[in-house]
Parts: sequence; structure tokens; C-alpha cells
Amino acid sequence: MAKRVVFLGMPGAGKGTQAEKYSASEGIAHISTGAMLRAAVDSGSELGKKVAQIMQEGQLVPDELMVDIIEARTQEDDCQSGYILDGFPRTEQQARSLGEMLEKRSESLSSVVLFELSQDEVRRRLEKRRQEENRADDAADTQDERFRVYEAQTKPLIEYYENSGALVRVDASGTVEEVFSGLVKALEN
Repeated sequence: MAKRVVFLGMPGAGKGTQAEKYSASEGIAHISTGAMLRAAVDSGSELGKKVAQIMQEGQLVPDELMVDIIEARTQEDDCQSGYILDGFPRTEQQARSLGEMLEKRSESLSSVVLFELSQDEVRRRLEKRRQEENRADDAADTQDERFRVYEAQTKPLIEYYENSGALVRVDASGTVEEVFSGLVKALEN
């Protein structure tokens, strides 16, 4: 049975790192919307220019655009045995659209993983990542807006998925290996 997993958590909570590890261990696709959007920006296309402006402001890419991107991506061959959605959905409307898309295909999510971490630790990680990777969306002035957007738009997904029974929680404060061990245990249940 194909695994379809969503990873949720604050920016910098380790979703991407854990998605890479879990993807490799399970042989399923890692779909990072952040990486897809950064690639669009790097391409210099019209879409990339629009996305760059949105990301520099710390805002979310519009729901309808993200849903179209995800719908197309999840139909690619490497997603047949499953996938991890890292960075999507980020709003309740996106979550509803994802559910509708899966329902049309007679599919469903296997699990939704919430990586829990304090905001202080997230800020420390984002600063380190900004220095190492020079990511514009990790800049200090953008962080506050990203946290505000997370609180307003993404955090409500916790309750949304908890009510559906799909949510599992993972303590993201340990080492990469400790968090991965917790993730594997959470997804075995």
C-alpha cells in the first residue's frame, strides 16, 4: 500500500531533513514545495519572479497555484509507491483541496506528522541555516513574518488533522538521528 504522508511544523523544525531520511529509508518520493518554489525562482521564469516576491515578503504562495503544482507532481511515476509532502498543505483550504484531490483518486493520507519544537530553538536553527545556506527566506526580518503566517494559517492544520485522527506528534528537539527514530516509531503505529 502506498504511503502518503504530510509533514507539518514551524519553518526550521527539521521537516526537510527528516523527509529526506524517511524518503530514502522507505523508497518513496520527497516532495518539498519549498525546493520546488526555490527552483522556480532560480529559473527566472515569470512564475519564478512572482514566487520570489511572495517569498521575500514571508507570505504563502496562493492556494490554487500550490494545489495545481501538488496535483501534477503527485501523479509522476516516482510517487506511485507513495510520497511525503513537505511544506504542503500550509492552510486549511489547501488541506481541504488535498483531501478532495485524493478522494477523486480513491486515495487517502496515511499520516500527518507534526514536528514539535520551541520557537526559540527554531530561531536558532534558522539563523544557522541562513548563515550556512544563505537562504533569503531565513533572514531575521522575514522570520517574524513567517512565524506570524504560521500561527495564523498553518497552526490551525494541527487541530484539523487531529480531528481527522491522522495526526501524530514527533519531538523535533533532539539530534537528527533521535528525531528520525521518533518519526519511525510514530509512523509504525
